[in-house]
Amino acid sequence: MEPEPPTISKELLAAVKEGDESANRSLVEILYPAVRANVRNHLRKRADHDDVTQEIFLKIFLKIEQYRGPQPFVHWVSRIAVTTCYDWLRKQRVRPLVAYSDLSEPEVAVIENSLKVTKAETSDTQRELFSGLLEKLIATLKPREQIVIRLLDLEERSVREIEALTGWGSSKIKVTAMRARRKLAEQIKQLEMQSQGDPETI
Repeated sequence: MEPEPPTISKELLAAVKEGDESANRSLVEILYPAVRANVRNHLRKRADHDDVTQEIFLKIFLKIEQYRGPQPFVHWVSRIAVTTCYDWLRKQRVRPLVAYSDLSEPEVAVIENSLKVTKAETSDTQRELFSGLLEKLIATLKPREQIVIRLLDLEERSVREIEALTGWGSSKIKVTAMRARRKLAEQIKQLEMQSQGDPETI
C-alpha cells in the first residue's frame, strides 16, 4: 500500500526557505516515505534506491526557492522525483531482452500456466510471480517507456497527471505507452513460444 500524500504547511515551507535546520529535518521526515515509494516504483535495482533518494532531496533543497505553486508542494516534489528517476535510468546501460533461459523455475511455471488458465483462476502467488517477471521485462524498455508504463498502467495515473509529473505532451505519452505495451506483449509471446519448444525462438 502506497503512503498517503503528506501535508506540508506553509509555515514549514517558509522556515525551510529561511534555512531553519529543524524545519529541514522535519521536511525530510514528512516527505521520505513518499519519495522512497516513488523511487521504489520506478527503479528495479534496490542498490540504486539510497543514492537516488538522496539526489532527489538534494534537488528539493536546492530548488525550493523556485516553488511558487499553484500546485501542491507534494506534486512539485513528485515531479522532481520522477524526472530524477528518469535521468538515472538514462544513465544506465540498456538491458538485453529477457531470454527463457534467464527465468527462474517459478517464472517458467507462470509463463506455462498463462497458456492454460484465465485471470480469475490465477492464484495470489502466481500473480506475485508474474509481477516479478513483469518487472524484469519493463527493465528492458527504454527509460521513457519505463516511466510511462509504470505511471500509466501500474500506478494507474491519468495522462493528464503524467503530463504534470513529466512535462511531456499527451501525444508523446500515449505513443510511448503504445510502443511499450507492444514490446512487452511481444516479449511475453516469445517467452510463451520458447516454453512450448518453438525451435525458431530458442
